[in-house]
Amino acid sequence: MKKSILVALALIFAGSTAKAQQTVRIGYVDMEYILENVPEYQEASAQLDRKVLQWKQEIETELSRIDQMKKDLANEKPLLTSELIEEREEEIAFEEQKILDYQQKRFGPKGDLMIQKMQLVKPIQDQVFVAVQEIAKNRDYDLIFDKSADVITLYAADRLDVSDQVLRSITRASKREQLETRKEKQELIRDEEKTVEQSEAVTEREKIQEAKKQEREALLKERMRVRDSIRTAKQKAYEERRARILEERQRKKDSIAKAREQKKDDN
Repeated sequence: MKKSILVALALIFAGSTAKAQQTVRIGYVDMEYILENVPEYQEASAQLDRKVLQWKQEIETELSRIDQMKKDLANEKPLLTSELIEEREEEIAFEEQKILDYQQKRFGPKGDLMIQKMQLVKPIQDQVFVAVQEIAKNRDYDLIFDKSADVITLYAADRLDVSDQVLRSITRASKREQLETRKEKQELIRDEEKTVEQSEAVTEREKIQEAKKQEREALLKERMRVRDSIRTAKQKAYEERRARILEERQRKKDSIAKAREQKKDDN
């Protein structure tokens, strides 16, 4: 993958030199970012994680059982004949091989985990491929590569990132499959008729709105923090003042009681 991308880059740059002043358009997608933002993938991934946890627990249980078999044999060896010892050792070896086979079946290079991961990712990869082809065609990209692949990317400007456009395309395709009413379909059609520039403008507005929202929330949190700080300080000052008053009252009571006791003693 890495080699093929580098070769493609070399060919494009070589072609661009031959074309003199013609600009080469390059973009990239971040497959990991896309997967993190596709709800269907996240749900399926969570299900797979639960399966993996179950497989690991099964393996740990069997390994503990085999370990106990070894301990039991070590303790009982003095009481067993050589034939029985050999039989028990063969049984343990059989169980060990069985659990090794099970580990390979679940976690090996061609095991269930790898197979199910590929099955999980492939539909999204297919959707990304279709979306990338459409974006490249509509916007005249010469190359769009996967930033999260095994090509070494030392620097990539954000403006070259088309991941959000790919996500929008995937989301729209998913919505088309889920829509039921005529009104919903018409709204989606109007949305899809927007040009790329309009979509990017909407996205930019949404980013600005989100930034303003976060700024408002941060300001509100700061105001609440200051208010709580003032309230805490006032409460502390009130408690300290009350404690001083009570202490002063107690001193006066003690002084009066002491004076009375002194008067009785004098009489």
